[in-house]
Amino acid sequence: MSRLILDTVERTIGTYAVTFLGLVLADGFDLTSVSALKAAAIAAIPAALSVVKAAVGSLVGDQSTVGWVPRQRS
Repeated sequence: MSRLILDTVERTIGTYAVTFLGLVLADGFDLTSVSALKAAAIAAIPAALSVVKAAVGSLVGDQSTVGWVPRQRS
């Protein structure tokens, strides 16, 4: 698998996990409630935006990652 795809997958999973856990913790950490399912659905929005950001990042910045910051020349 391409390094860019792995980088995108890692960033997307990380974004989803952080957003979901933040929403669940803010709501009281009841994973059996309907609001936990809503949090899971809502967390997919920033994760999807992370994929869009990675797609743009593959065109700008350092071409070996999906980051937007260019690699510094040494």
